[in-house]
Parts: sequence; structure tokens; C-alpha cells
Amino acid sequence: MPPIRVLVVEDHRDWRNLVRLLFQMRPEWQVICEVSDGLEAVLKAQELKPDLILLDIGLPKLNGIEAARRIRQHSPNSKIIFLSMNNSLDVVQVALSAGGHGYVYKASAQSDLLPAIDAVLRGEQFVSSTLRVYKLTDTPGQKAPHCHEVLFYSDDAVFLDSFARFIAAALKAGDVAVVLATESHRDSLIHRLKARGFDIDAAIRHGTYISLDVAETLSAFMINDMPDSDRFFEVVGAFIRAAAKPGKREHSRVAACGECAPLLWAQGKVDAAIRLEQLWDQISSTYQVDSFCGYALSSFHGEKDQDVFQSICAEHSAVYSQGNS
Repeated sequence: MPPIRVLVVEDHRDWRNLVRLLFQMRPEWQVICEVSDGLEAVLKAQELKPDLILLDIGLPKLNGIEAARRIRQHSPNSKIIFLSMNNSLDVVQVALSAGGHGYVYKASAQSDLLPAIDAVLRGEQFVSSTLRVYKLTDTPGQKAPHCHEVLFYSDDAVFLDSFARFIAAALKAGDVAVVLATESHRDSLIHRLKARGFDIDAAIRHGTYISLDVAETLSAFMINDMPDSDRFFEVVGAFIRAAAKPGKREHSRVAACGECAPLLWAQGKVDAAIRLEQLWDQISSTYQVDSFCGYALSSFHGEKDQDVFQSICAEHSAVYSQGNS
């Protein structure tokens, strides 16, 4: 029987040494390569097509979750086990949704890593026992249906009318509406929704209409002008779970609209805006959140911003302009 070829992706030497030590007990498992950053992991996975990848999350250059998403495209038959010190259940869920077949908490690695590999090689999913309150998904990497739409608008009236329609549809369906916007936009949306006959004061009391300040929300997960993936999944995952609880129906969805990434774009933080759109799409898929965001057309400047415009569009399931908003 041919050996199981393993790629180890870990930026701490001590952990790589621990993996090699544990593997001495299983000579049929062969470490064919060790790398220390996410980008190199993607390249080596594409080149070597390993049977198994042990993948840390907190990696330089490219975090493990994003690396897993890219690895699935280049080496779909490789099994991925995350090996991480992060014990957030939100991160566990996102990691498995991104393509992981197992998740080993590093504090339990000496007892859990070998059983995890055995389970994953049998086609099963494994999560460390200390994290088992997490409900395992039926299929690793399966994405929940959701919409992540974007509107490019000409003026505030178009923006507010479109967002008001999105929120109104959610409230009529018995879902929970979450708004992440500037204070002036949040006040104007409440005025428009009340004009449509919605009792927004009651919705706020019941927790089915949640209004959050966009700048305060961003400050909770931004580090050095970039969204930190671990903080993002913890912060945003927590308020999405909290938002889903007051729903009128047993399986109500969360509908979120806002201008987090557009605010970063308006501040000239292009890479941060695109990265946030990618993270938001991951969490929207994980929690079945319907999302709607809006960018001012005036913030884009012809051919100069064409590549960025296309990158933003690529992260959404539907794109609208002011004419069909």
C-alpha cells in the first residue's frame, strides 16, 4: 500500500517538530514537504497534490482559511485538517465550510491529531472533543444558499430607497434585518420604513430590526487598516447568531445591508475593502445570510478603478446599477 503523502503548513518550528514526532508512530504517513506561509502552501499543494494537508490558520501572507479555499481549486482530492490554537466555534465552522475535513485544537493535538487523520482518511469528519458542541456539517465545503448583492448608486435617494426595499422584504418575510451604516443613513432608513407602514420601534424592541454604526463595527475587527479574519469571524458571527434568535419563524434568516466595505473603499483602503467583501461572502454562506451593500458611483473613476470595480463585482452574486436598483 503506497504511503500517505502529507504536506505540513505551520509557521512555528516547535509544532512542525511535534508533527514529525507523532508521525514516527505511523511510518505509512510520509511528510513530503513543510512550508510556513499560506501562499507557499497553495503553490505546493498545486505542485505536489498531497493526500493530506495539515494546515494552521494564523499564517503569514495568506491565512489558512483562504489558503484552503484556493487549495480546493488546485488539489480537490487533498484532505485538509486544520491544526489551530483558535477555539472559536465560529472559526471552526468557517474553516470546515472553506474545505476542511477536520479541525484539531492545538492544546489537544497530542491526543487528537492521529485519531483525526485516521478519521479523515476513512472519509469521516473530525473535530477535537473540546469543540464538539459545534454541530458537524453533513458535507465538508458545502456552501449554504445565500445572496450577496451589490448596488452602485448615483445619489443617496437611490441608496436609501433600495435599502428600504431590501429591509422591508426581509421584515415582511419574518426575517431579522441588520443595518450597518452611517448615522445619517440609519436615521433616514428608519424614516422611510415608518413611511411604508412598518412599526420600526416595535421591531427594535423585539430584536427583529438591528441598527449598527458602521465605523464602530469596523473598529471591532480591523488591525493595521486590514480586516483581521479571526476577529471578523468572532465579532460578526456573534452578532449574526444573536440576531437570528428573535426571528418570528423557527428557521428565520438574517438579512444584512450596509456600507462596511464601501466605507473602506471611500477611505482609499482598496485592498481592505476587497478582503472584507471576501470575508463577508464566507460568513454569509456559513450562516445563510442574505446581504446587500452599496457603493457610490462617484467614488469610482473610469479606467483607473476598472480592475477594482471588477474585483468587487466578482465577490457578489448579483450586481445592480442605479437604473435597475
